Amino acid sequence: MAERLVEGLVGPEGDGLRLDAFLATLEGAPSRSACVRLIESGDVSINGTAATSKSERLLLGDRVRARVPVLEATGPLAPNPDIALDVRLEDDHLLVLSKQAGLVCHPSPGHVDDTLANALVARCGYGRLGLLQGDERPGIVHRLDMDTSGLMVAAKDDATQRALQDLIRLRTLDRRYVTLVQGYVAVEEATITTGIARSTRDRLRMAVTDDPLARQAITTFRTLERFEATRRDEGFSLLECHLYTGRTHQIRVHMRHVGHPVVGDSLYGMGNAFRNLGLTRQFLHSWHLAFTHPVTGKDLVFADRLPDDLLAVLESLTERSMGRTRAGQDICPRLARRVL
Repeated sequence: MAERLVEGLVGPEGDGLRLDAFLATLEGAPSRSACVRLIESGDVSINGTAATSKSERLLLGDRVRARVPVLEATGPLAPNPDIALDVRLEDDHLLVLSKQAGLVCHPSPGHVDDTLANALVARCGYGRLGLLQGDERPGIVHRLDMDTSGLMVAAKDDATQRALQDLIRLRTLDRRYVTLVQGYVAVEEATITTGIARSTRDRLRMAVTDDPLARQAITTFRTLERFEATRRDEGFSLLECHLYTGRTHQIRVHMRHVGHPVVGDSLYGMGNAFRNLGLTRQFLHSWHLAFTHPVTGKDLVFADRLPDDLLAVLESLTERSMGRTRAGQDICPRLARRVL
């Protein structure tokens, strides 16, 4: 990728400033968050020595230089370098990242240049992403709903994208989610198999249906922990869900279908604020991803702790815990670790 040089001499106004703050003020520099990424990638130097910390304090007379990638804009999507990407693995063929809640995967009505796809174009360049899903979905292999957080994989070329999609079709790309649902789930584990299609009553919703044109959806789940009921609610259950298919809103629809809607789900759940435990988004997180790298053949396994908002909800239920299952004893501690 082409680069340009951005540099500046620290004057009186910059004496004592943090490196990332000073760099962002220079002409031609990207946003402050993008400057942080440049520092972390070793593309910034102070007086000829590579900078190692974004918080390093500058001194009068210091010379700061940065190599800034020239973003490719050849394509229908504008690059957006201001969207932070939490990348867990990147090589010449793919990226594994943890998507934050609130980020849409690709452009849609109301979201033109603020999506994961725009961020991928900024990081990789439009011509260095797989385009099998269409010109406006570069790199996208599978999606997470806007308010679902957690692990995803993106592809840097068509061949890798096709191979990863084949893994999903063959059900060998292992995707596991953690969700908190309404009510007491009595079984330790179960499989839900239904047809899912768009609702005929509300085009924003999906629905379980026997329509022969509906697509098969399979979700298995294991109960991890149960929380007792109070006068305000019927209790809660923490589940790990394993997707064997990837239908739109699949886990949310299936949990609603079996009478245990996802806590905080504004579309399929219960609107009572007490039952939603203060959440403004669904309690759904892609915590585990495992697959064989389609090019290197290496087995890859990733795990992702719960974001702070979901951890806070579980912590608020601690005194109501009815105990963890065997699966929960293994998984729950891993969901709270800072480093997995």
